[in-house]
Amino acid sequence: METNDNELITRYAKELKLGVIKNVLDDTVAEAEQNQWGYRRFLRDLLQREIEHRVENRKYQRIRKAGFPQMKYLQELVLEDLPSDTRNLLPELESMNFVKQGRNIVMYGNPGTGKTHTAIGLGIKACMEGFDVFFTTVPHLLTRVREAKNNKTLQLLETRFKKFDLVICDEMGYVSFDKEGAELLFNHLSLRAGSRSTIITTNLPFTRWEEIIKDKVLCSALVDRLCHKAFLLNMTGQSFRVRETQKMAEKLHE
Repeated sequence: METNDNELITRYAKELKLGVIKNVLDDTVAEAEQNQWGYRRFLRDLLQREIEHRVENRKYQRIRKAGFPQMKYLQELVLEDLPSDTRNLLPELESMNFVKQGRNIVMYGNPGTGKTHTAIGLGIKACMEGFDVFFTTVPHLLTRVREAKNNKTLQLLETRFKKFDLVICDEMGYVSFDKEGAELLFNHLSLRAGSRSTIITTNLPFTRWEEIIKDKVLCSALVDRLCHKAFLLNMTGQSFRVRETQKMAEKLHE
């Protein structure tokens, strides 16, 4: 192939935003000549490499857009340290069937037992499998809803919120809500009920949600919406951080 042809192909690939083809052209030509590929096989191979690269890029774009506070993967979990509910259900949750079925997950238990890690890990897995994910803390979500209401952009926020395949709402129970806040949160989370998946992590059992949502009727309705056909994971156990501190102390005394 003449140099001029290479230059033209590079220019055309750049114009068409086919960055991979531009980069792998010479290697693919050499492989095609060595294996005596026909024109169709050569073109198919070039396009396949471009597509595979774009598919991988979209996975990491979804992860970036999800807004995870840190990258925590399911394979990093120490299964033996997880509460039995999570350990037993994790294979089913990893299948992502709960996302396909629009089912919720509610993880409840004391701090430091892996709720956020597990939720983020499932969120990253969902991104890798082609689902659109959004991560937020409950206090931050409520702040966004209040701001949207004040700015008269609530409908736009609700439309976006409903479209995510999976929403992760972390830290339910750390901040209490006034009546308006509880109503806004209830209405917003209800948008997804029965059709899209939501993961809730909370340090409070349901019997104590009235401590943060003072309206008993509203509290009961929110629990009912979130828990309908949901996976309920009791993650009460010894804190990872406490366990790590104990291990460090033991090493110092060895």
